Amino acid sequence: MGGGGRTPPAILCCSIPSSSSPAAGADASSSPAMPVAPPVVRKRKRYRKPYPGEVKGITEEMRFVAMRLRNIKGKYTHKNKTASDSDSDEGESQSSEEGEGAGEGNEGESETWMPSMEGFVKYLVASKLVFNTVERILDKSDDVSYTHFRKTGLERSEALEKDLQWLAEHHGIEIPKPSNQGVVYAQYLEHIAEGSAPLFLSHLYNIYFSHIAGGQVIATQVCDKLLEGEVLEFLQWEGDAQELLKGLREKVNMLGEHWSRDEKNRCLKETSKCFKYMGQIVRLIIL
Repeated sequence: MGGGGRTPPAILCCSIPSSSSPAAGADASSSPAMPVAPPVVRKRKRYRKPYPGEVKGITEEMRFVAMRLRNIKGKYTHKNKTASDSDSDEGESQSSEEGEGAGEGNEGESETWMPSMEGFVKYLVASKLVFNTVERILDKSDDVSYTHFRKTGLERSEALEKDLQWLAEHHGIEIPKPSNQGVVYAQYLEHIAEGSAPLFLSHLYNIYFSHIAGGQVIATQVCDKLLEGEVLEFLQWEGDAQELLKGLREKVNMLGEHWSRDEKNRCLKETSKCFKYMGQIVRLIIL
């Protein structure tokens, strides 16, 4: 044929498998599945068991400590009570909260409990030193916490001063210097007042509480035996003593809301110390 042109070479086509090809699909289906992590199981949060009386405030916690104090032949013990015993404890707390070294907690011992005028005066002198120390610390301290407890109506040192003067003038009694029991406790109060307001305030509350709850009863009985029923200024209040104590309790509880659990626990330990010191002073009546 004229022109005799060459026939173009055949074009070679390369087939490229697509993603939808059977081979590709086979590879995808044969790949191993990713493992699924098990669900996270959250541990149930465990809450701290509240202390007895904690819901009502730190003074109620201290009251439970006082209720467990028992006097066995003049020695203090801590007796753990079950919940079923708590009701009977409350009824006994008044007679045991000051740890009466005079044996007031046992009716069988009441006949042998014979106070002496000399011992009673020592008790009044030691009590005056303790109350005077508490009141002076509150008046002189720069700690803001202490300002809430000035002039509460519970103050006793002035009344005790009048009683001691009356005993000296009308009964010719020589007023002694404070005994070691009062001096040691007064020094301890000054020590903790400088280091920790919560600890000092736990003593403050328990001193007044123990006097109103149990100390008045003992002192009144002594006055009946030794002073023919003469009522001392120490045992008289301008207003209702329980209401005054209630006001003190509310203030301590208010401040206690800002104390750490560790501080509160230390206050509970100081409660036991307070009743120990106060019990030693009470027992001066029969020494």
